Amino acid sequence: MNIALDYEWSCADREWQQQYGERIQNFFYSQGVNDFVDQYRVDGSLPADDEILQAGGFKKLRHSIGLVATSAAASVMCGHAKSREFVEALWNARHVPFDDGYFDAYYDGLLRLFAFMHLSGHYRVILPK
Repeated sequence: MNIALDYEWSCADREWQQQYGERIQNFFYSQGVNDFVDQYRVDGSLPADDEILQAGGFKKLRHSIGLVATSAAASVMCGHAKSREFVEALWNARHVPFDDGYFDAYYDGLLRLFAFMHLSGHYRVILPK
């Protein structure tokens, strides 16, 4: 999402940013827009059980709203048709506790909010007059 913000506000590395956004979305698309999880190894494989990082007392791979949001925010810099599916996935996502009770209202909620701001086209710098 930081790259999307930089793209929207300065666009200093447009070509690289667009390629990066599409590469990220292509990876998550290959995992399933509604199925990708929140942790992968650098090579794109799933972590072993002993490598899964804990969040809020829970140690489990999830299809987290925070990652749904950030992958959707990348759509502002992407030109491929897949981007719409990421935006729709964010729009249709429910920010509710998982079946086991895990819920991250703060971090996931803020990423969701920021993604909506990016996608609205109104997330901009307000300069002093």
